[in-house]
Amino acid sequence: MPKKSAKRERDVAPQWAWTEPSVWTERMLNTLDKGVKGGKWYSLMDKVYAAETLTAGWRQVKRNGSSAGVDGQTIRDFERSAGRQLRWLEERLREGSYEPQAVRRVHIPKPGSSELRPLGIPTVRDRIVQTALRYVIEPIFEKKFSECSHGFRPKRSTKDALRKVQAYLDAGYNWVVDVDIQRYFDTIPHRLLMVEIEKEISDRSVLALIEAYLRQGVLEGTKSYAALEQGTPQGGVISPLLANVYLHPVDAAMEADGYAMVRYADDCVVMCRSQDEATRALGRIRELMESRQLTLHPMKTKLVEATAPGGFDFLGYHFEQGRRYPRKKSLRKLKDSIREQTRRRNGYSLARIIEMINPILRGWFAYFKHSNSYAFKLVDGWVRRRLRTILRTRAHRRGLGRGADHQRWPNAYFQQLGLFTMVEAHRLLIQSR
Repeated sequence: MPKKSAKRERDVAPQWAWTEPSVWTERMLNTLDKGVKGGKWYSLMDKVYAAETLTAGWRQVKRNGSSAGVDGQTIRDFERSAGRQLRWLEERLREGSYEPQAVRRVHIPKPGSSELRPLGIPTVRDRIVQTALRYVIEPIFEKKFSECSHGFRPKRSTKDALRKVQAYLDAGYNWVVDVDIQRYFDTIPHRLLMVEIEKEISDRSVLALIEAYLRQGVLEGTKSYAALEQGTPQGGVISPLLANVYLHPVDAAMEADGYAMVRYADDCVVMCRSQDEATRALGRIRELMESRQLTLHPMKTKLVEATAPGGFDFLGYHFEQGRRYPRKKSLRKLKDSIREQTRRRNGYSLARIIEMINPILRGWFAYFKHSNSYAFKLVDGWVRRRLRTILRTRAHRRGLGRGADHQRWPNAYFQQLGLFTMVEAHRLLIQSR
């Protein structure tokens, strides 16, 4: 493996501190801020296949882990001869002879649903090259992306998007256009996507590499499928960036028209002050999506009055009548995880079971801690009931933990064993504020 080089010290603006130092030097970032000559970037491929960039890409892929692709090569397999393989990648990319392999498609559970979501797993080599490619091109597009976009962007998160939605609600934007793009990642037209990329990049080698990844075939089980003319496979390193590139014109147009939009990848809401404004916003975003050859889901896209019963869901939360709760699917996902660890006849001690479920409970609370406190009371009660049911079974009693079980094993009993309680965590959070 190539010798690890010291990280370059750069004097750069805070908004660019996340960029890869082996690619984005001070001079490059100054050019990015001032604007490149001719308005388009060229001669970028040499930065993609540079040894330092590929090595940085390999380290990132190694940190992220993941399964093997269609070639069966694991992270550990690659590591055994990383230096030789990185040199091989550099040579192929320099020559222009590198060809991505097909992605291995698997289906994973969709959170809070019985449906399965297709996930494409590229080979380790392709993940490294895609990471290097992303290091090079991401800042170019990040410079132009809109403030309303939060998904899969540096220094932005779901919590930033949720804070923005709450701020709009607090300011009286109570009419909401709840936008659902039907099968977004599967329906992005390649031709129109490349048009957007070519507005910023003119290096033919880089453009050809991006197109090659869009044309990747798919292997599912023993069946092989040719790439379609649309879609960016979920699971690819550059897919989220390309998805943001394609929706940027929608973001820019909605902002130019004065609409308060908050988008996280393909999850999107438009916050409005009146029903008339929301109706106009729905018409406008439908028009913009159709121009992108995208379709709004006819049932899931709707107008919602946030102050009325019903509300709307966004990024795992449910907003209704001035309150926030975990949405039903988020609660169902938590319960499914806890059920796996609290089966009635498992062989672990209660202390060990609590030790296993506490990280799940803490992680869930960390994301949903801004919910209405009533939600935490319900979750705590449900978790204790699962534990009492285990104890009841071990005492050779049937049924769920209830009635006298609350006196036999009171709440304080579980607290002494170290059970994480959301009500108490929320109380401490409020005090700290």
